[in-house]
Amino acid sequence: MNKTLMLKSVCMAGVLALCGGVSAADKIPAAEYRAAKDRIEADYKADKARCDALSGNAEDICEEEAEAKEKVAKAELEYRRTGSAKDAEKLALVKAEAAYEVAEERCEDKAGNDKDVCLKEAKAARTSAEADAKAARAGGEARREAADDKREANYEAAAEKCDALAGDAKSQCIGSAKARFGKS
Repeated sequence: MNKTLMLKSVCMAGVLALCGGVSAADKIPAAEYRAAKDRIEADYKADKARCDALSGNAEDICEEEAEAKEKVAKAELEYRRTGSAKDAEKLALVKAEAAYEVAEERCEDKAGNDKDVCLKEAKAARTSAEADAKAARAGGEARREAADDKREANYEAAAEKCDALAGDAKSQCIGSAKARFGKS
């Protein structure tokens, strides 16, 4: 499975998980909330310590993953505590941003157009997940804006892939991308 598809799947899973909502009966008591918060911090410290054995970009990726895991866990905990729609959206946005930051760090191992494509795909996945999160809370206009944002981000990623080509192949690639994403 390619990394972009995996990133989109993770982000979508987070958005879809939010659709179920949290009822008042599901909210957690204060003592459990504090214990869970302490557990998240302890897990983060342990994850960070494991990263110390690595070096270079592998260490950076490991640290970014540890930070992302902590941010998402805290947002999930807050959503479990309140059950509010605002925290549901915040959780989806935190997941999207965390996945983007990890993907962005992974792109650092690449060079040239491969790196550019990797970054554009990561940004497109983040934009898509953010748009889905916003659309989940809002009506028609927000959904249209979300669809436009997703289409634009996906077009930019497709156009970046075309930069590796030359001549007619590049022109055909860009024409195909424009047709696929409704550009004129």
